[in-house]
Amino acid sequence: MKKLHINAKKIDKFLLKFLKKQKKSLLVAPMKYGLISGGKKIRSTIILEAGKLFNLSEKKLIDICAAVECIHSYSLIHDDLPCMDDDSMRRGKLSTHKKFGEATAVLAGNSLLTLAFEIISDKKNFLTLKHKNQIIKLLSYCAGHSGVAGGQELDLKFENSKKSLRQIIDMQRKKTGKLFNFCLQSAAIIGNKNDKEKTTYGKLGEEIGLLFQISDDFLDIKGSQKLIGKPTKKDKKKGKSTLISVLGYENTLRYANDLKKKILLKLKKHGKVANNLIETIEFINERNF
Repeated sequence: MKKLHINAKKIDKFLLKFLKKQKKSLLVAPMKYGLISGGKKIRSTIILEAGKLFNLSEKKLIDICAAVECIHSYSLIHDDLPCMDDDSMRRGKLSTHKKFGEATAVLAGNSLLTLAFEIISDKKNFLTLKHKNQIIKLLSYCAGHSGVAGGQELDLKFENSKKSLRQIIDMQRKKTGKLFNFCLQSAAIIGNKNDKEKTTYGKLGEEIGLLFQISDDFLDIKGSQKLIGKPTKKDKKKGKSTLISVLGYENTLRYANDLKKKILLKLKKHGKVANNLIETIEFINERNF
């Protein structure tokens, strides 16, 4: 998808420029290694395309895009650690802890987490103080124990144990969905939507995130290391709790397609301005099936 590559280059350029302004330290190299790693920056594209729903310019959203990629990259660096999912490859190259060592990877991940908030609070960006405060609060919630970190904890605890569909969906909404919640809701914040509208867009983001996670679970089964840049077929070996492990392959495929239809139905109400966002959702759903 051409749009993803264009957006990814823009975000990488912004992040490289921001990193260049940082004081030199031993952690900048591993931070850069984990951050500028060839990912599609799908979350950034979701933010930019969601901004079109509210007639927002790219310059008002670029900092938020960079911040969310810092959070995502920090979570991946930690996710790959031996004490977590123990992955030695990420996006076709050595995981950060394999390249720089476990301790350095932990510290680089921590530094990317804090860098996200430094980017949002930067006085040179186009965000108002009110918007900055709201976005920092939302990102803290979505990245912390109620979101990404809490979801990762549940993911680990659920290994080799029988969990209900409801429990697995709750875990995946936190681990993956909350950051997508942030992507849509942050755009709604900049668009000065009311609280009810912001919550509605946040929930829509979680549905997109759940679709993304289901898609990733299919990739683990049907994909190849060459395609996704890391070993596949690990979920079953580790006893991971996924929708596929509960519903089976075909039923999960139907669940994902129904979820996609539900998401697209909501987006189509916005008319042509939602076309690129719809295309991104289609890409998320179809990249693996």
